[in-house]
Order: sequence, then C-alpha cells, then structure tokens
Amino acid sequence: MLGDFTGAKLEHFGVTTTFSRDGDKFIVRTDGPDGALHDYPIAYPFGVYPLQQYLVAVPGGRYQALGIAWDSRPKQQGGQRWFHLYPGQQLKPGDPLHWTGRDQTWNYQCAQCHSTNLQKNYDLAANTYATTWTDVDVDCEACHGPGSHHVAWATAHAGGGFYPSGSDDPKRGLTNWLKPADNGHWEMNPDTGIARRTEKLTSTELETCAACHSRRKGIAKSSLPGELYLDAYLPALLGPGLYHVDGQIDGEVYEYGSFLQSRMHAAGVTCSNCHDPHSAKLRAEGNALCAQCHMPAKFDVTEHHHHQPGSTGAQCVNCHMPTKNYMVVDARRDHSMRVPRPDLSVSLGTPNACVQCHVGNSAQWAAQVVRQTTPHYGVALHAGRAGAADAEQQLARLILDQKQPAIARATALPLLAPYVTAASEPALAAAIADADPLVRLAAPRALPAAPSPALLQAIAPLLGDPVRAVRIEAARSLAGTDLLALTPAQQTAFVKATAELVAAENVDADRPEAHLNLGLLEMRRGDAAKADVEYRTALRLDPSFVPAMVNLADLDRARGMDGQGAELLRKALAIEPDNADVLHSMGLLLVRQHDYNGALDLLRRAHQLAPDNARYAYVYAVALNSTGAHGDALALLEQTHRQHPADRDVLLALVSIARDAGNLDTALLHARELVDHYPADPQFHTLLQELQRQ
Repeated sequence: MLGDFTGAKLEHFGVTTTFSRDGDKFIVRTDGPDGALHDYPIAYPFGVYPLQQYLVAVPGGRYQALGIAWDSRPKQQGGQRWFHLYPGQQLKPGDPLHWTGRDQTWNYQCAQCHSTNLQKNYDLAANTYATTWTDVDVDCEACHGPGSHHVAWATAHAGGGFYPSGSDDPKRGLTNWLKPADNGHWEMNPDTGIARRTEKLTSTELETCAACHSRRKGIAKSSLPGELYLDAYLPALLGPGLYHVDGQIDGEVYEYGSFLQSRMHAAGVTCSNCHDPHSAKLRAEGNALCAQCHMPAKFDVTEHHHHQPGSTGAQCVNCHMPTKNYMVVDARRDHSMRVPRPDLSVSLGTPNACVQCHVGNSAQWAAQVVRQTTPHYGVALHAGRAGAADAEQQLARLILDQKQPAIARATALPLLAPYVTAASEPALAAAIADADPLVRLAAPRALPAAPSPALLQAIAPLLGDPVRAVRIEAARSLAGTDLLALTPAQQTAFVKATAELVAAENVDADRPEAHLNLGLLEMRRGDAAKADVEYRTALRLDPSFVPAMVNLADLDRARGMDGQGAELLRKALAIEPDNADVLHSMGLLLVRQHDYNGALDLLRRAHQLAPDNARYAYVYAVALNSTGAHGDALALLEQTHRQHPADRDVLLALVSIARDAGNLDTALLHARELVDHYPADPQFHTLLQELQRQ
C-alpha cells in the first residue's frame, strides 16, 4: 500500500475524496453509485509503478478500480501524490468510466493479465462473479504453464542434486518452452552494421507475451501459455482511435500491434532481446541496448542521428520509439521502431518524433530537415479511411505486397470492402490464401455488402482454417448468406465455426457489447426473436447502453413497432444527446412519421456531429432536396464527393439531382465518374448512355 492514507484529500469536479486508516483497514471516502459520499474499505492495491490503483469489493463479486490513483514516482518527478485518472472529465455515477461503472470492473478489465490462472466465473443469469485465481500477480505459471509438470519432471530425474542434461524431455516438463526452438544465432554484418539471424526464428515467446501485451478480445474461455495466440485472441488491427493512420500508437494499445509493424520483428527480434522478462528491466541502458544489434560505429554517430553525441536527440529511442502518456503518468514507447516521417505528418496529419522534441517547430520544418520519400502503407490506409478516388487500387496493392507488415495488409482488407470490384478481387483471393493467419482472419471483412457467389465460394474454405480466429471471422461474414451456395462439407464447417463464434462472444458474456454482437449475428441469420433477447440482455447488464437501444429500435422498425422504437431512441438521446448515430436513426423515424421538419433538424445535427460520415451527409442532402433546397443539397453532395470520391450513393444522388434540375453537364460528369470507378456495373453504363441521349 503505497498511497498516503493519513487523511489525504483530493477534490475533483466538486467531489472530495478522503484516504484514511482504521486500524489495519485502509479506507476511502468517495462518491458511490448514488452520488453520495460513503466509506469503502480497500480490498487490494493494484500495481506498483509508476502508479498504484486500489480495488473496492462491491456486491455481486465485483472488484471496482477507483478513479483516483497514487503517483508512485519520486517526488522530484512529480510523484508522491493522489491524482485523478480522468483529470478533464466529470464522471458521474452511471457513467461507464465512473469508478462504480462497468468499464472499471477489475474482473473483466484487469484481472486476466495481472493475475495468474484467473477463472472469471461469471453467472449471466444472476449477473454476478465468483472469480478465483492462483496468484494475485503475474507468476511463473502465467508464462511457463503448470509448474506441477516441471516438478514431476524434476522429481523423476533428480539425482545428486542436479538435473541431468541428457534428460528425455528437453522442455524439462514445462508446457511452454520459451527459448528458441531453432538453431539460429545472431551475427553482426560488418557491411550494414546490423546483426542478422542465421536461421529464421522459431519461438513461442512473442505470442506468449502478446496474450497480455496487446489490444485484443478473448475468443476462448481458457487457454494455456504456449497455445497459438490467434486460437485464444482476436487482436485489434490498425483502426481509428487505436492507431494513427500510419500505424503509430494513439489509443491504449500496448505493444504487440506496434511491434508487428517493425523491421525488428521481421528480422527475428523478440521481447527478451531487449527486456529481461523476470526483472522487467532492460538488457542494457541507453544506446547500448540498441548496440546489441546495431554497430555503434555506424549508428551511434552524428552522421546517423544528426544530433550532438550524448544529447537527448542522440538517444535512439527518442527518434525511433517516441512516447505517449497513458493513465496520466505512464509514458509508454511506440514499439513499431520506425524512422521518423514528418512528411507523412504534412500529408496525413500523423505525429512525428521530431516536433515532439523540437517543440514550437512545425511538421513542414521537420519534413524539410528529414527528407524521406520511401513509400509507406499509411498512404493506402489513409486513402481507404478517407474514401479517396484510388482507394481500391491503393488498398489492393498493399494487400498484395508481401514486403509490408502483415498487420498493415490485414488492416487494408476491411477498408477495401466498400470499394471491391472485379479489379480488386485478385487481392482478396490472395489474402484468403495468405500464409499469415492475421491476413486470413481479416479477409472475410473485405466482403462487400452483397458478395458475388464467386466471392462466397472463395471465402468458404476459411471456415475450416486451422486457426480459430480465422474460422470465426469467416463464419461472421457468411452469416445470413445462402447456405445452398456452399458444398455439404462447407455447410458442416459453417455450423461448427458459427458455434465457435457464439462461444467466442460468450467469453465476455458479462459485457453488453458481446450481446450486441450476438444480436447482430442473429439479425443476419434472420432470427429476430433471438436478436431481441440479446439486445435486451445487453440492456439488462447496462440499462444505459445506447448501441443496444439503437439496434433494438431498428428491430422494432422492421417489426412495424416504430412507437416502441421511438421510446428507445428518445431514451438514448437523453443519455447521449450528441450521439450522431442516435440522431440519424431518430431523424429517419420522424421521416417515416411524416414529421419532415423535425427529421431535417435531426439529420442536420447528425451530419454536423459526424461530418466525415458519407452516409449521414447523403441522407441529409436527400432530405434537403425533398424540401426544395436543391442548391443546398447539391452543394453538400459535392462537398461530400470531394471527401469520398468513390461513394456510389453520393454519385448517384449527384446525377439524379443535377439531372432533375436541368444541369445535364454536371449529371454527365458524375455519371462518367461512376463508370470509371465501377466499370463492371452495367447499370452505370446504361445510366450514362441514357444521359448522353438527352
């Protein structure tokens, strides 16, 4: 217990929290779920450095993490103080991030990676936990597997106080042998000044570490150390909010997704080359750590780093592994170990290490100093996110480029979905057969909304993939499709993979998001009754979970129960009045109720809150046009077209509104764009021909 429990106080948005002692008990007095101040005994401290959190036991077997933590850094570094983990936010009871909320429940959020042999033991019917663990912290078995197997081996082979080196079990009874299984070693290449491995690395180390050092979703109820990572987890790709478009860290993503992008990973470097896994210390300090593989005579010199030797700028990590603070005081380094690219900062708006140190200088300045023009996968990912005119071509090239990191190629696949035509189908086919399972699991996400029979047949073999994450993503993408298009063997594989998918979602049955996903799955399968049950289960777990309200309201719309859906949407708006999804859904509901003025206002607000959402802009423009504001509608569509040049609906609306307004030249211009973007679609050729005859 590192914190000051001698009557210390912290005030945050009008709530004064007090930390005190009562004999052997440590007490916190703070706002509870009712908003009033209460005394709560601390059940456990959590963490050590650079901060320590505190857990409070609450009914239902839950342990909740306080939103106030102790800064355990030395005082001269700003530590030895209480601080709020959300300093700029007023979190009231009922907010998921309030310490009593679902996003602060230790049993789900923290325990799996910070304890050993955790059994969550969640009861959905009762909404309670009976969580158990073998060790309250990370112990030997968390990485090496059951120690009893090692003890049995040692007992059987011990003699004279030592273990014979010629044992019949080279793993010494351990289920997870973390040392490399190949015969390779590192050799320095004097020409490049970079060490290289003599053989391709064979090791379970990275996947063992990744189980906790990654942003991921569990897809197996339990797994042992050493099991294939993608059989137990579904990792996050380089998506918005988690990673910048060039793959640099943004949200709290830990290290795995970054490290997969690095040249070091491609060369065979693993975590323990830099970190001692038992002491958690670095193998060496300063540039000596990098000098293990990078010859100082070539790299630790001014000609390479362009800074005064020994200065902050001459430290390898400051250029290649810049930091970002998480949990206020925890500075974490980006493990993609990249060359600074201020030119991408200029063109894509991404951060760069140069101006992080040279505060006050612009990205343009840095780009002039660090001239770098090497192609980067961030450009293609940006094209996909932004809906650029050549997004399909750029994404397809990235997917096919085996020299690029697998996680970048995998990220390109779901971005490709809105643009897939015959021109990009070869890239999708290649992804389906890719040697890397990370690419294969993302391939089903590239299926367009209405995939062709040929694409369905191409995806179907992934239902029997040897990797669980691939199988469940294939099942998710094929849900609701015509099973008669599959062979009998594929139909059987689909049933099995779908069962795995449902089980994977139920790993997190304590979370409303899992039941939302199950509801969406049931909707795709055409079972509205089961979808209703899942959406309502999500709302039972969290009555303020807006996504479930929106989807249940949409289900009510489909069932002709708009009155009931309207109540749900009104409740959702009361909880999140600036939620663009809710505003858009409520606007469409008012259109169905013929309240066009009210609908127009809500659709406008949805567009303003999500200006990059092409669908919201399109619907608002159509609504404007229906009220006679043809010029405003065309202006909005033209603006949206510049942001999303390949969006079909926007282009079709531009053609239609321009034609109806008698602006044939504009209609022809956009009709030609439709044909250029989608040359295999016969309706666009027909549309162009009709306009040319007018």
